[in-house]
Amino acid sequence: MSPRAGNAGPPTLAFVESPVQLLNVLEWAHAHGPEQGAGLTLVVLSPTDPMTRGQLRRMAELAREDGHEVRWEEARGGATAPFQTIGGLTPLLRRARRVVMGDPFSRYVQLLLTITRARDLVVVDDGTATMEFVAQLARGERLVRWHRKGGRPGPRDLVFAPVSSSARRRLTPSEDRRVSVFSSMPVRETPAGVTVTANTFAWTRSRFGPPRITKGADMVGTSLVETGVVDGERYLAAVQTLARAHGATRYFAHRRESTEKLHRLAVETGLEVVRPDLPLELIARRGPIGRTVLSFPSTVVHTLPLALAGTEVRVAVCDIDPAWLTEHASPRAHGFLSGVTGTARDVHRLSAVTSA
Repeated sequence: MSPRAGNAGPPTLAFVESPVQLLNVLEWAHAHGPEQGAGLTLVVLSPTDPMTRGQLRRMAELAREDGHEVRWEEARGGATAPFQTIGGLTPLLRRARRVVMGDPFSRYVQLLLTITRARDLVVVDDGTATMEFVAQLARGERLVRWHRKGGRPGPRDLVFAPVSSSARRRLTPSEDRRVSVFSSMPVRETPAGVTVTANTFAWTRSRFGPPRITKGADMVGTSLVETGVVDGERYLAAVQTLARAHGATRYFAHRRESTEKLHRLAVETGLEVVRPDLPLELIARRGPIGRTVLSFPSTVVHTLPLALAGTEVRVAVCDIDPAWLTEHASPRAHGFLSGVTGTARDVHRLSAVTSA
């Protein structure tokens, strides 16, 4: 239990569900100085998968070292966990003057937004999803993750629709409510009244590195297979082709990649599969890291050049061939992924590799 859970309440309450979200809250606190960062209580709405939990534990340690309060919630630890979590957080939410969130698409976060009276709402990056959130808010659309857009709402979506609509209204600026976005992503459509501030990864660069740079290449994994966007066989073939072409030796796994896929990838490609204990931006900055980092369209094509600014590391991104997409992929998946690549700064763009 947080020692600040008494009468005063925290001036700023931040909700995170992933290591990258927690990293970007720390970047936000660093960028906005002690005045806004002081009194920050980080609430970890812990997921269940071991990889994410492990990275979150490590990030929580870094947050505590920076002087922030961390409150760990087993938010998904059984049928009654959500009720206990929300009940325990309600007094803090009602007293907080500012709420920072890493995932406005999260049903958990949307539910918590209906409780808070905070007049200052901040959205920090949750990867490429931030680009879609800002665009949807600007167009007044319902909040739907990009890889699900175009599909028919399921029963749970329909039940939760009133909460989602309420969250979207609260994330719309008004006379008595400020909304801001802290992002390293390119923002093309800025909603009226929303303030956008650039995340330059200054905290990461000040905390780690500069890294030792090796002569070879490293690859960055993606969870596009796990989310049903890209066919698994096509992905494995593309990784193998890229690794051979660029002499890659290591494959940094995404925390959501399945063990089965990673085992097969290691056997068939000969790559050393690394499961990072921290977000890749910190791993790369800490080093050692390859002189070339290969990636498919993902958040890291935007964040790694910032985290590695001032080094000689080159980030190269490989486009997704439309033939790799599954029949279940969202109708706009390829356009979104192309946009992720096309708007990235300071990266070398590779054409999609062909695979049998």
